Amino acid sequence: MSVYIGTALSAPIKPLPQSVKADWKKVPLGQKLFFDPHLSADGTVSCASCHDLEKGGDDGLKYSVGVSGKKGNINAPTVYNAVFNFRQFWDGRAEDLKAQVFGPIENPVEMNMTMAQTVDKLKKDPMYVSEFARIYSDGITQENVADAIAEYEKTLITPNAPFDRYLKGKQGAISREAEEGYKLFTSKGCIICHNGVNVGGNFYNKFGIFKDANSSSLGRFNITKREEDKYVFKVPSLRNVALTAPYMHDGRARTLQEAVGIMSEHQLGRYITEDEIRKIVAFLESLTGELPKSARKN
Repeated sequence: MSVYIGTALSAPIKPLPQSVKADWKKVPLGQKLFFDPHLSADGTVSCASCHDLEKGGDDGLKYSVGVSGKKGNINAPTVYNAVFNFRQFWDGRAEDLKAQVFGPIENPVEMNMTMAQTVDKLKKDPMYVSEFARIYSDGITQENVADAIAEYEKTLITPNAPFDRYLKGKQGAISREAEEGYKLFTSKGCIICHNGVNVGGNFYNKFGIFKDANSSSLGRFNITKREEDKYVFKVPSLRNVALTAPYMHDGRARTLQEAVGIMSEHQLGRYITEDEIRKIVAFLESLTGELPKSARKN
């Protein structure tokens, strides 16, 4: 089994913080860029197209649709709470949110623009010229575009989930069924991978430990070319997971119930009953937090 640890596996689930440190002068500009389809080659796709902030921070599709109706080959992860992930993308190829920005813009299926082309396009817009000049001494550059979008994405956190309130000692914050589901989540071993403040997102693991998962994507292997990295992916966060179907990197699971069953079989190597799945799903539903004000389009 290939496991690459970003933080201690024994760390319990922790409540999300109420706020994060961000440069709030840059956030409104990053928000405009995040929602602007002109950052794509045909003017139809924005960051928000695949990361719909009213749909859990993803697009609800098995594979996202980019420029000219092109379909991708991997399930879009949520942008909510991405700031707490130790790496970005399923294969972890971006070390932080700023590095992640370049990926979708320059992907020929997603937005199909080079960052240089993006800068040239933005320089033709007086509003952006003025906004960048007000915030950045060197105006519109590739680094500054990525920086502004990343600062906005940092603010997309969803605190105060019922389970967060439960962790803080609020009686009645979650149902008895959800509480029993959390105990099962722990005792069955789910918490080994899904822990910490983001209930995941803090290390890599192989998909298909106890049973071949028949993944068409090779995961980390595409980056490292090491045999042991085949089918290794960043463990996803389970925050707001009730809002982000379908599941897995290839969108194979249509419901949470199906996802829990798949994970118990392939990752834990054990059978769990329908009643146990129902309780675990109740726990997972308690991880849905409050959407931030910055999620609203200006």
